[in-house]
Amino acid sequence: MLPARKDKKKVVDEVWTPERVRSFLELEAPAGADADFHRLRRAYQSMRVEDFEDFVELFVGAGGKLDTRGPEGRTLLEELAHHAHGAPFAAALERHV
Repeated sequence: MLPARKDKKKVVDEVWTPERVRSFLELEAPAGADADFHRLRRAYQSMRVEDFEDFVELFVGAGGKLDTRGPEGRTLLEELAHHAHGAPFAAALERHV
C-alpha cells in the first residue's frame, strides 16, 4: 500500500503583479461558455479583493461586459449575493456598473 499523499498546501497572500492580473483578460473560455463571464468568475475565484478590483477596472476598460450571464442564467453580481464572503467582490463590481 502506498503512503498517503500530503494534501496540497493552500497558498495565501499570493503576489499578484499587474501583469498577472491583466493576464486574466486573455483566459480562454471552455467551448460554449461566455468568455466574459468565465473571465470574471475565474478572477473572483482566484484573486484577493484588492486584485479583483484592479481586474474589474481593466476588464471594463477593455470592453468586458459585467452584465454577462453564466450557465445558471445569473450575472456574477447575482451569484455573489449567495456567497458568504462575496460582499466586497460585489462592491467592486457595483462601482463599475
